[in-house]
Amino acid sequence: MIKHLKGRGTILAAIASGALLVSGCATETTYRPATGKGFYRTGYSDRQIETDRWLVTFAGNTVTDRDTVERYLLYRAAELTVQNGYDYFVMVDRSTDRQAQTYSTPGPSFGMGGWWGPSWRYYGRGFGWRAWDPWWGDPFWGDNVDVRTVDRYEASAEILMRKGTPARDEVRAFNARDVIDKIGPSVVMPKP
Repeated sequence: MIKHLKGRGTILAAIASGALLVSGCATETTYRPATGKGFYRTGYSDRQIETDRWLVTFAGNTVTDRDTVERYLLYRAAELTVQNGYDYFVMVDRSTDRQAQTYSTPGPSFGMGGWWGPSWRYYGRGFGWRAWDPWWGDPFWGDNVDVRTVDRYEASAEILMRKGTPARDEVRAFNARDVIDKIGPSVVMPKP
């Protein structure tokens, strides 16, 4: 009996640690240099094109919404402008790309189950692998096939850095220090 309880405690501990690990992964991208590749690249990156012209990007993960990605891009452009000794920047070109991937649960599998007769195994949303046979009342197809699309956003901008004060009618010009002061409090930095 005690041996049986020890095994169950180990299983419960493994399930709890797995749940903590998964919940830690489901967080919004923090403001940091880019890591990863392709669909899994997240964070900011920048590349100098000319003395005062830069290409800036920010990529979020699948939990980061479009607004956050665009806000972090703007913040990075302002931060980069101040770091290079300029006062404001002009967005020459800007775009936000949406990338989507579709996932589905595996389909059912057929086998001879129970003592005799047919049975099927299928993957149910929220329940994992389940079994169906004619003598138990579990629905076979119902809502058990899960298809979902995951979105990921990446924003990029080409900026020109300038000194002084932008002209009042220049709608694509941003005062770098004002952007940092206004957007800065909403930017989530990585934990040390």
